Amino acid sequence: MNHHSPVPKHYVEGEAREVARVVAGIAKSLIADSMPLARPACVILGGETTVTVRGAGRGGRNQELALAAALALDGWDGVTVIALATDGTDGPTDAAGAVVTGDTVRLAREQGLDAAAFLAANDAYSFFDRAGGLLRTGPTNTNVNDLTFILAG
Repeated sequence: MNHHSPVPKHYVEGEAREVARVVAGIAKSLIADSMPLARPACVILGGETTVTVRGAGRGGRNQELALAAALALDGWDGVTVIALATDGTDGPTDAAGAVVTGDTVRLAREQGLDAAAFLAANDAYSFFDRAGGLLRTGPTNTNVNDLTFILAG
């Protein structure tokens, strides 16, 4: 008889844009208050979000999460968010996901790119293809989960 309690599991679910706000909130707490962990810190989230497609752009749920997080973290120093699919494919694209920092939106703006407009068009892939930040791993032959890493230095 097994007397050990099962390891608690927490699943990240919901609309990618909404989950991105939670991710950004965790990142801001890490940077501003060293909560729930002292810096440097890495918080790893697993699960699978969804995207309600309203625009005609390209991308996947991880790229959309990353773009929405970049907007929410605009101007925050010392934070990086990485969102990726473990199988190496996010939506109908050749990218596994994307990586953003508190500088992503500013740097894109300097290139004439409007991150909010790309997000509104569900076109995160085109945004990251032009601004930089796409993660292209190729197929991994491992479909475990989507992962989001929140790094605070």
